[in-house]
Amino acid sequence: MDQISAANHGGAAVEPVRIVHFTEGLLLPCDSVTPATPNKDVFALFEAQPEMMGLPVVEDGHPIGLINRNIFMQSMARPFHREVFLNKSCIAFMDKEPLIVDKKTSIQDLSFRVLEGGQKAMNDGFIISDDDRYLGVGTAQDMLRAVANLQAEKNRLVMESIDYASVIQQSLSRPSRDGMRKTLADHFLIWEPRDVVSGDFYHFHDYEDGFLVVLFDCTGHGVPGAFMTLIMSAFLQSALNTVRHDDPGAILGAVNRLVKTAMGHIDHQHADSGDEESADDGMDAAFCWIDRRSRTLTYAGAHLPLLLLGPDDQEVRSLDGDRQGVGYAATPMDQVWRNHVVELPEGTCAYLFTDGFVDQLGGPKRIAFGKRRTREVILKHRGQTMPEQRAALLAALEDYQGREPRKDDVSAIGFRF
Repeated sequence: MDQISAANHGGAAVEPVRIVHFTEGLLLPCDSVTPATPNKDVFALFEAQPEMMGLPVVEDGHPIGLINRNIFMQSMARPFHREVFLNKSCIAFMDKEPLIVDKKTSIQDLSFRVLEGGQKAMNDGFIISDDDRYLGVGTAQDMLRAVANLQAEKNRLVMESIDYASVIQQSLSRPSRDGMRKTLADHFLIWEPRDVVSGDFYHFHDYEDGFLVVLFDCTGHGVPGAFMTLIMSAFLQSALNTVRHDDPGAILGAVNRLVKTAMGHIDHQHADSGDEESADDGMDAAFCWIDRRSRTLTYAGAHLPLLLLGPDDQEVRSLDGDRQGVGYAATPMDQVWRNHVVELPEGTCAYLFTDGFVDQLGGPKRIAFGKRRTREVILKHRGQTMPEQRAALLAALEDYQGREPRKDDVSAIGFRF
């Protein structure tokens, strides 16, 4: 057995939680009787030990039954029962089919057997043996406590693993964060996982002639989503080694082919109904290449749009990506994502959002925050720095969300160029 380390709460030490993995950890030494034991001796044992709920009956070292305290004492309280039964064998009140469990039985298997035994096993407990030799007894209460402690320990280990996975995920994105800080004088980054780790991810790389900004939203959130971000990040790096970094559409196409090939995602139109079912995972994404010399932005997107606000614009412009996700079975292997090229007057603001931001439910009608509200917040705070706009966007979202739970990971990138 193990122990969870003691923690301090308000300065007071908490006793370590005892972790029991096998039934022998629940063993309680207990007196036993034999079939030859008269009921008067059983009565004396129950009176001397009020905490004893069951008395095992053992013959030649082997457990053969269990006498329930309440049943026995109630019977002895009936008229004339003492006179009739006190000197007779105790097997008259013995349960001939008690729950007998080997000491090596796991707590999980024990819990299943206790539940199968119904109320009797919950009330009477169980006899613990070693290769069919009597050792002692165990109680259902102790078994339930052991199950709860085991579950708490498993949850603790899982959460520790997820917390460390978050550290790894953030470490992988550190070069991109550092690159943004070094290259973009006025920018913001929002990356708020719904469940410690995120299915959203971002990539930034500064080249001599410009810089690449990528935001993507993988299938799912939490651990499955985070696992997909690792896969997509690796495929993105592979794609950047084979296609031009200033061609976002070509990068999306290369990533799509890598995902479909590696994960066995076949096109729906070619699917055979008899084929083995496989997971259909992929990502939505927005890729932006900014050319320093020409002051142009080339954008290609898979569902995720690009929002632009020039210094003289009265409205936020939206460039919508193609309506095909990356890597999904329904996306053709030869899918082409279009490049949109726009000029960037000095002081233009660009924004990328994953759908976790605009799709967040809230407000009195419990509807999505939406693109319109997002644009209104941007317009209202256009004169502020990007970090100030970040704070305004998050404040507006949180106020609108109210008590609604977070629906998805929320990520966004904004920069002024």
